[in-house]
Amino acid sequence: MSHGTGENPTELAQAFAMEKGYATPKVNVRAAVFQGERILLVRELSDGLWTLPGGWADVGDSPSVAAVREVKEESGFDVQAIKLIAVYDRDLHGHPAIPYHTYKLFFLCDLLGGSAATSGETDAVDFFEEHSLPPLSTTRVVEKQIHLMFDHHRNRHLSTVFD
Repeated sequence: MSHGTGENPTELAQAFAMEKGYATPKVNVRAAVFQGERILLVRELSDGLWTLPGGWADVGDSPSVAAVREVKEESGFDVQAIKLIAVYDRDLHGHPAIPYHTYKLFFLCDLLGGSAATSGETDAVDFFEEHSLPPLSTTRVVEKQIHLMFDHHRNRHLSTVFD
């Protein structure tokens, strides 16, 4: 696994030693929030690249609650999840390898209020037009997924997509 992901073998062994029970996919949630025809992105401190607000779903949170929480924590904005856009197997969408099998859930959210604020995980918050995207953190989101978010923003009647 170290060879395939580039991760340190000792750190991988320690991480997996903590895992108990049957191996299941982790759940990552991402939120598409729009201001007019611009989408909200945050810049991650860990790699200096941009992504949709989101992260791991916490035990005890429903996926939509996790997405709303992540937006507030990473961007300062208050939102309401209104639609599940996509459920993807991360490994099938061109993301670089990581040590975990992950399902990615993308939600369309309405902007309710708040103001841009960074966090312990982000150092910039901004809205971008579809064809003026900054460098993306492909560990978290790929450009094709951002375009899908715009499609669902423009036509909220589109069906949820999934693998």
